[in-house]
Amino acid sequence: MRSAIIFDLDGTITRPCLDFDAIRREMGLPPGRPILEEMDTLSPRQRAEALAVLDRHEERAARESTLHDGASETIAELHSQGHAVAVLTRNVRKWTRFVLEKHGIEVDAIRCRDDGIIKPSPLPVLELCRELGAAPGQSWVIGDHRFDIESGRQAGTRTILLLSRPESRNCANLADYAVRSLPEIVPIVLSLNT
Repeated sequence: MRSAIIFDLDGTITRPCLDFDAIRREMGLPPGRPILEEMDTLSPRQRAEALAVLDRHEERAARESTLHDGASETIAELHSQGHAVAVLTRNVRKWTRFVLEKHGIEVDAIRCRDDGIIKPSPLPVLELCRELGAAPGQSWVIGDHRFDIESGRQAGTRTILLLSRPESRNCANLADYAVRSLPEIVPIVLSLNT
């Protein structure tokens, strides 16, 4: 069975662009709490208003997105070595596809919040592995947030934390590896998936 390399999007493939604190303030949500989970506690009217705020921020982030150094080359190299490459994000599919198309990033599968259960649940990782014919134990989840690492670990994959945000260091001990740039992941993956 082949391996899947599952990337987070914002903060991993692209440079961090979403200002989560600003989004929470605009929605009237408590600081430091996960936005999507907090939105589930809102009334239908409040939730609709919050979704409009989130969509506006996600659109701006998508349109202004820039890639991390080496993102395209890293993904192309992993593809060339026979790995399936996927994106797993808590963003919506519309803006995820926009970002990938804008930057010419080709992946084999995408899982977004439109698809149901989201990170940190292991379910979307397992669904991607199943879709791609990949064994979780031979696969990888790569991200810059605790939810990425928790999702991968619970699904039985190996994990790599990209230290792209200051707060990423807070969960470095949870990941199998921590790197400062995307190209660093290629030798790690290739050395353990040969």
